[in-house]
Amino acid sequence: MSAVRFALIGVLLLILLPLIGFLVFTSLHQSQIDGSYGPATVKFFVGLLNSARFFENAANTLLYAFGTAVVAIVLGTIQAWLAERTDAYGRSLLYLVAILSLSIPYVLYTVGWLLFLGRAGPVNALLQAITGSATPVLNVYTMTGQIVIEGLLWTPVAFLLLAAVFRNADASLEEASLMSGASIGQTMRNISLRLAVPAILALALLVFIRAIESFEVPALVGMPGRFYVLTTDVFLQIYAITPPNYGQAAALSVILVGCVTVLLWFYSRLSRHAYRYRTVTGKGFRPRKVSLGRWRYLATAMIILNGIIIIGLPVFMLAWAALLPFYQPVSLAAVSQFSFKFFGLVFTSGTFRDTLQNTILLGVGTASVVTAVSALGGWFIARRHSGAWLLDQLASASLAFPAIVLGLGFLTLFLAAPVSLYGTVTSLVIASAIACLPYGIRYGTVGVSQLHPELEEASRASGAGEATTFLRVVVPLIAPSLVACWLLVFLLAVRAVSMPLILAGPDNSVVASALFDLWKDGQTGELAAMGLVWTAGMTALSLAFFGLARRFGTSLQ
Repeated sequence: MSAVRFALIGVLLLILLPLIGFLVFTSLHQSQIDGSYGPATVKFFVGLLNSARFFENAANTLLYAFGTAVVAIVLGTIQAWLAERTDAYGRSLLYLVAILSLSIPYVLYTVGWLLFLGRAGPVNALLQAITGSATPVLNVYTMTGQIVIEGLLWTPVAFLLLAAVFRNADASLEEASLMSGASIGQTMRNISLRLAVPAILALALLVFIRAIESFEVPALVGMPGRFYVLTTDVFLQIYAITPPNYGQAAALSVILVGCVTVLLWFYSRLSRHAYRYRTVTGKGFRPRKVSLGRWRYLATAMIILNGIIIIGLPVFMLAWAALLPFYQPVSLAAVSQFSFKFFGLVFTSGTFRDTLQNTILLGVGTASVVTAVSALGGWFIARRHSGAWLLDQLASASLAFPAIVLGLGFLTLFLAAPVSLYGTVTSLVIASAIACLPYGIRYGTVGVSQLHPELEEASRASGAGEATTFLRVVVPLIAPSLVACWLLVFLLAVRAVSMPLILAGPDNSVVASALFDLWKDGQTGELAAMGLVWTAGMTALSLAFFGLARRFGTSLQ
């Protein structure tokens, strides 16, 4: 297995080093119309540092990321506390909603909220009726609109990650607070939240980093309102300029990667101090619930409202748009015009079939590659084989790359490759596998870490080699983690839009990029119908992931 281990490290190096090299090279050279490069130059970096637009967009990026982190952490913390520390009714609904949210592509989710909060949406209709205004009162295409929508996108993830923290908090500390006369609110603020401070701060920084890297919401909400961030600037340098300014886009990308790398270093440092807040010991630990008393029904109402906001409202608006021959405000009069015209177009369209096929190939290919690498890599890392540290760092390296930057890096790499890969589904699978590998490798490492090494020692003592031990002992025992890994990576791969937008050609369009193009072209009905058909299938996979996690005790996060 040593040859396999070093081959795995070699393959990752062969992909990542040229990827980084081409990105830096492109940022230091003027690209010509014929695809060649001019002499070395630093003018792109100098131009950025002398540009007021760059600093304005950087400030927008920081404000957007900070606001997103606040919204996601506040809502996620409340949900996690209700689910794990209280006796509120319907707590499992929070988990179900969080998992189902994984089935909705980012583009589709954002469009659902734009329809709800937009000029012709029901919120503006209600506000106009109340104020008597003849024009829309609420403008969603603002920085606040971006923050709210992106924050709601990240709330389920924040909830899933914080739920484990509250689940393992020692209830005796909260009971002592309540018996001393403190109210439920005081106990939550002074005991529950303070014990979760390291996890909350670490997660806030993680959401902050992911928001800096996000593209879908800034592109769909920010760009129409002329609120630009660094990721949309990278996109515009490629698609809004003829010929594309790859040098400027690459220079922006290098700066983004550098900033994210520094933030990830701080995140790892912050995560190391969690041991200071341990409360689970072997001395009578009992994860009991806090009785809410008369507040129990209010908490249950909040849980139901969360499901309506996270899933119900955007899906309702998408269904409304899909069932009408042309989009119009929500009203009883419009119900009589309902038809399945757009659903019929979706099912009879050859383009949709090709797009669907490409998306399934992308998801299956990415999930299969990542799961196989994660099983092997997780075993090597957990058992501390030689080269394990390097393998772990290489597998996690893509965390430092915003998706659109990763797409640009692979674009420059594929265009320069001796084999024609650009515009193929294979190119999307390679790029998506590198992007999703950090998540998969965690499943593999955690799954193997739960196995005692004596099982493998017994196998080797019986005469089995390393390969036989891995295939006959390790893989069957970590199978639940690997299946959950496969399902999660599949959902992540088919939801992303920024990389497919950069790497897509006429023959490898996928559902996420097709939805983006439909919204850009104003085809709301077709977009909604296609998105709902796809979401229905992904919902089945999400429910399978949820059921598998509950049955085998696999960690949902």
